[in-house]
Amino acid sequence: MVQTVAITEAITNLQAAHEQLGIERATAPDFFWEWQDNLPVLTPTQQGALDRYRDRYLTYAADGMISEGTVQVIMVSPLLELLGLCDPPRRIQGERYVEVAIENDQQVLRGRIDVLVIQQRLWLAVVEAKHFGFSVLQAIPQTLAYMMGRPQTQATIYGLITTGEDYLFLKLQRSEPAQYALSHKFTLLSDADHGLYQVARILQRLADPV
Repeated sequence: MVQTVAITEAITNLQAAHEQLGIERATAPDFFWEWQDNLPVLTPTQQGALDRYRDRYLTYAADGMISEGTVQVIMVSPLLELLGLCDPPRRIQGERYVEVAIENDQQVLRGRIDVLVIQQRLWLAVVEAKHFGFSVLQAIPQTLAYMMGRPQTQATIYGLITTGEDYLFLKLQRSEPAQYALSHKFTLLSDADHGLYQVARILQRLADPV
């Protein structure tokens, strides 16, 4: 008998993701080259807008905890609009239910992810920092599970996990075995390096492959 299990219950860490999803972390240094090469150049207008978004977030953060919904409104939506990712011919799909079949364990993992899917190739997941010290790294296992559950229309897909403050890109390749890799983690808190600039460039690069 096939058992249905919630993704949040079955995939709680990377080891569980590796074992149950049959995926492994890629070791080739050039596996996820897309977040470093052929990145578009930001215009002065885009840079000015990104400066405002960063300052806006830090102002909200200084007042206390920021919810997932707040991040969607003050950061994610303006960022997608700025980069032109909301307009045709591009298509954005909202949250959805996904299923991942685990044949050996006769299980089906099922769950819903609050995510935007851009052009069926880029999954953008917003996670809420519910307590001090929360890291985007904690959201990697379940995000990989959701990405594995997408319709198999493309061999390679990408993900972006953000709390609004920190940003992490993922690449997942459906091969045998499936492999994934991570970018550097970008943050709004760095004074030396404007992380949101790089996030915007990578986001546009992955949504519009060259």
